[in-house]
Amino acid sequence: MSETSRKTQDSVDERKSPSGKIVYGAVLAEAREELDRPSSGLLWSGLAAGLSMGFSGLAMALLRAHLPDAPWRPLIVHLGYSLGFLMVILGRQQLFTENTLTPILPLLRKPTMFTLFNVLRLWVVVYVANLLGALAMALVLAKTSLLSDDVHASYLEIALEALHKPFGLMVLRAIFAGWLIAMIVWLMPFAEAARIWIIILLTYTVSLAGFPHAVAGAVESFAAAFAGKASWTDALLGYILPTFLGNAIGGVTLVAALNHAQVLASGQSLDTAHEQNKSKDTGLP
Repeated sequence: MSETSRKTQDSVDERKSPSGKIVYGAVLAEAREELDRPSSGLLWSGLAAGLSMGFSGLAMALLRAHLPDAPWRPLIVHLGYSLGFLMVILGRQQLFTENTLTPILPLLRKPTMFTLFNVLRLWVVVYVANLLGALAMALVLAKTSLLSDDVHASYLEIALEALHKPFGLMVLRAIFAGWLIAMIVWLMPFAEAARIWIIILLTYTVSLAGFPHAVAGAVESFAAAFAGKASWTDALLGYILPTFLGNAIGGVTLVAALNHAQVLASGQSLDTAHEQNKSKDTGLP
């Protein structure tokens, strides 16, 4: 190939969207790094994520308290939901719903007992840490004078709107929430300048549609229980349990398994996909 033809081909390659195999390789590489992290590191990162997610409901309450009660108000209020996710994702903190995708890929690729236990270790540590952070944030929001009276009232109104739904409906809606949040992880490796907009658009859709998130909504449901507006049974069995199940199903089956299957069906080995991504990152042939 001549030098001119090679430069032309390089220009074409630079402008092509990355294939599913390349994206898969990027997510797989990140998954391996996460599975290698010690539990202590996952714990602190998960705790930070649980605390950060409290800012989603807080931002929504601030907007709700300061906007007029008009039909268009929800369209603005739900934009606040993205704040906690921006903090968590851009800050590289560990969130349970992100981990319904990344560690599952190595497990699907190599389903050994060692990988399974490692995935379960990551899930348990991160989810428990997320809930501890959410519990701490909820205690502060519900029991202190951090918020003005009108913002505090708006926060509890938002919290109560997510409770007292039929269990099956909560699971179904949580599946869609898990699907959309896991898709953020799938889209991020090559999003470049669009990273922020991907996070905002997908999390805004989750909030506006009323799809419950296992951690963001946990802060609100815990706050409602601390404030005496809901029982702990409502918070734990009526919200935490169905959202955990739904988010996990949405992330694992609708994102991880399906995207794994599409790469597998392409006829290219998954190891090759991983190697292609390494070459793209390093510039090596």
